[in-house]
Amino acid sequence: MDHPASHEERTSILVVDDLEEKILVYHSILDELGLNIVKARSGEEALRQILKNEFAVILLDVQMPGMDGFETAALIRKRRRSMHTPIIFLTAFIDDVRSQAGYAHGAVDYMATPVVPDVLRAKVRVFVDLHRMTQQVRRQAEARGVLALERSRREAAEESNRRLAILARAGAVLGQSLDYLVTAADVARLTVPDLADSAFLVVLRPGERDWITTSVRQGSNGSAVVEQIDRGELSDRHLSAVERILADKLPEAEGGDLVLPLRARGKPFGALILSRQSGSFDPPDVTVADVLVGRAAVALDNARLYQGIEAADRQKNEFLSMLAHELRNPLAPIVNAAEILRLALPNEPQVQWARNVIDRQLNHMVRLVDDLLDVSRITSGKIRLQRGPVQISEVLSTAIEASRPLIDRAGHQFEIAIPEQSIWVDGDAARLSQVATNLLRNAAKYTDPGGRVYLTVECEGETAIISVRDTGIGIPPDMLHAVFELFTQVDRSLDRAQGGLGIGLTLVHRLVTMHGGTVTAASEGLGKGSEFVVRLPTIPSPHAAEPAATPTIRREQSRLDQLSVLVVDDHVDGAGSLAALLGRICREVHVAQTAPPAIDLALTHRPQFIILDIGLPGMNGYELARHFRSRPETRDAVLIAMTGYGGDEDVQRSREAGFDRHLVKPVELVELRRTLESFPHSQR
Repeated sequence: MDHPASHEERTSILVVDDLEEKILVYHSILDELGLNIVKARSGEEALRQILKNEFAVILLDVQMPGMDGFETAALIRKRRRSMHTPIIFLTAFIDDVRSQAGYAHGAVDYMATPVVPDVLRAKVRVFVDLHRMTQQVRRQAEARGVLALERSRREAAEESNRRLAILARAGAVLGQSLDYLVTAADVARLTVPDLADSAFLVVLRPGERDWITTSVRQGSNGSAVVEQIDRGELSDRHLSAVERILADKLPEAEGGDLVLPLRARGKPFGALILSRQSGSFDPPDVTVADVLVGRAAVALDNARLYQGIEAADRQKNEFLSMLAHELRNPLAPIVNAAEILRLALPNEPQVQWARNVIDRQLNHMVRLVDDLLDVSRITSGKIRLQRGPVQISEVLSTAIEASRPLIDRAGHQFEIAIPEQSIWVDGDAARLSQVATNLLRNAAKYTDPGGRVYLTVECEGETAIISVRDTGIGIPPDMLHAVFELFTQVDRSLDRAQGGLGIGLTLVHRLVTMHGGTVTAASEGLGKGSEFVVRLPTIPSPHAAEPAATPTIRREQSRLDQLSVLVVDDHVDGAGSLAALLGRICREVHVAQTAPPAIDLALTHRPQFIILDIGLPGMNGYELARHFRSRPETRDAVLIAMTGYGGDEDVQRSREAGFDRHLVKPVELVELRRTLESFPHSQR
């Protein structure tokens, strides 16, 4: 800590802010530097102080009534006495426009408020040291005579301006890019030739133990030449210095080298090595380099964090895409098998009931897979609703059917109170069923075995009220507002591992809101159960409509019974069940699991339709489609992609490969039949 000097010897700084409490804060932070801190409450008062005193640095608030910080800075720069006095702007709002305006008005730095005390002290100390050095040079020059004084003043001012220019340029350059390599090059470029003849910036590659080494030297035209070099191109002493820093040890001093550590969150992650061919670094240069490397560490760490976030986001998207594909593959043959059961045994009530149960639950599973695949769509509210008149009792019937196994398995007593009169809402039946299912399953999972779960429905005026209540673990008061946030779970202990991913209640909230309703959570505390209440606007009962006839497939009346189809899918059950289903409506169906037999079958039988899976081993679906388009025997066949990959980029790739349609598994018979019938059978 600096020892306070007498009032006459102490260096003065000016603090300009219209709020007295903020001035007191800055005073308390800088008090240990032993400075004469002069305060001003307005721009006008600041100008009066500048007429009377000389300051090492000015801390200037941007937002002030009357004359703001930018106007005050412009007037300060117009006065000869304060023309070169460094100005640090203090503001709560920092953006590119304000930054450029500040630097245009003579600022050497910007600091966001509230300030970090250590950072403010460090920055003020730099300018105080520079000012004291200038004063010392001035006093020495006075002893040698007027001519020497003027020359020293000029040299000191130029040297001070040079150092200030480095920091000002660093403030303008660093942080403009979040690209790690670009930021590293910017850091290295700032040092040559102003601080050193050459420099090396050595940093750890994000998430790895590899080094990224950026070299910068002065080119023949005086500009900095930046290039990436191999680790082995560093000298032994530079390698040793970097290794000591990364081991959190002080580097050994080496002649004309200045080695500065880069640190983030208390840990070293690199070093900046500055070299001069002749002479050593004087204290002001070391101080400037130290401040510069501090800013560089923040900028590089931000770039490292951003790169890590981007990599994690890519991995998440790739994982969700692959997960959805793997989940859709087994769903497809289940859909096909259920449809075959319906066609094979149309007069068996129990078979039809079982098939309907499978169908409803498959539809629900498909919707869940779609939600899991596109979490970003969920969080941004881009879920599309298929709205229409929906009867609440039918929605809840589906939800009860989906939730009953979990409730029964836990031995809960399940009490249901649904009024006899019909309550209608305008909504998406599947999504509203998903809302009720999520609430019931949550109640079952978070209630100890043998507890109670209550489902009640009532209508108040034009509002339908659905309540799901339980006697389970309850919700702490501080979590009541957080339970609807993504990935939030009240209890993450091992015995609650069945709690899921923490997206269920987020979906409930988003879906209810999209239906124009509200959902609230209530609990008296831990161990006292929970209640979730959904309120939805009702609509008048629609006119009774004739029940839609179940589509009946008659081979003798269908245009499809003349078709020849080739199915190519390496998923054995998927290919077999689809072929069995198509065999009931088409003349001829052939199956292959890989590309070579598929090509042989296509050349032999010349099918009018070829249904291809994308993720085939060896030659994938895109490559196989291009092959079929290149052969005269299969050029005119209708190519249909049937795959678990359903993103926009997947559809675009299918189109570019020559596919006529892109269907996402599982595909219902109605949709498949509609697709086949949309093409003339005689030609593509």
